[in-house]
Amino acid sequence: PGRAGAGMVHRIVWRVASEDALAFWAKRLADEGHETVRAEGELRFADPEGLGLALMVEATPDTPLAARHPEIPEDVALLGFAGVRAYGGRRDHTARLLEGVLGASRTGDRTWTLAGSRRGWITYDPPPAERGRPSAGTVHHVAWATTAAEHPAWHARLADAGVPSTPIIDRYYFHSIYFREPSGVLCELADDAPGFTRDLPPESLGTRLVLPPWLEARRAEIEDRLTPLPDPRAASRAPARDGTGG
Repeated sequence: PGRAGAGMVHRIVWRVASEDALAFWAKRLADEGHETVRAEGELRFADPEGLGLALMVEATPDTPLAARHPEIPEDVALLGFAGVRAYGGRRDHTARLLEGVLGASRTGDRTWTLAGSRRGWITYDPPPAERGRPSAGTVHHVAWATTAAEHPAWHARLADAGVPSTPIIDRYYFHSIYFREPSGVLCELADDAPGFTRDLPPESLGTRLVLPPWLEARRAEIEDRLTPLPDPRAASRAPARDGTGG
């Protein structure tokens, strides 16, 4: 796996509702052979490729993005992303971009929150001496949400502030603008149109591999390289048997 260095995200954090939820996940991860580190209000672990992950008890006024799974009680379910921790050595310069251009609020010595209808935060930690290298186990970019109506204005705002960025890129399901903040973290502004229901209705999302048009010609190649994932909701969609056979 790669190693995170300056300008790279080294941990992704999800929200949960309580310490009881942390206890549930600590046991579930241990039962699957994953080591965890428990701290007050937080449970840290890593994925098989070495990417740092954490669950955090965090109360916010925005609506939680609760995950649903037949094996997970609702009161301990993951409630969406909380934020990310990154290594960054140019905190003052980063602060000016986050606060002056993106409108972030400083909520800690090294933490900034970008608040909207669904909020998230980024915390910067001192970088390690070793130079990072992108690979498996590292994060490519951090995405911040905007709307399709406001997206062009954000592109102009970055340009007016002298922040180099990509053009607005059509991703078929949404549009993206990429830029690097002063510490080197790659950021994306992504809008909300037309959305993933462009191909499937909400109740069918995740039931089959959907590709944008420019990748359809490579479907066989892509499917051959992917690890099949079980569908935890398949049983609930299966027709009930009446016990009469047939």
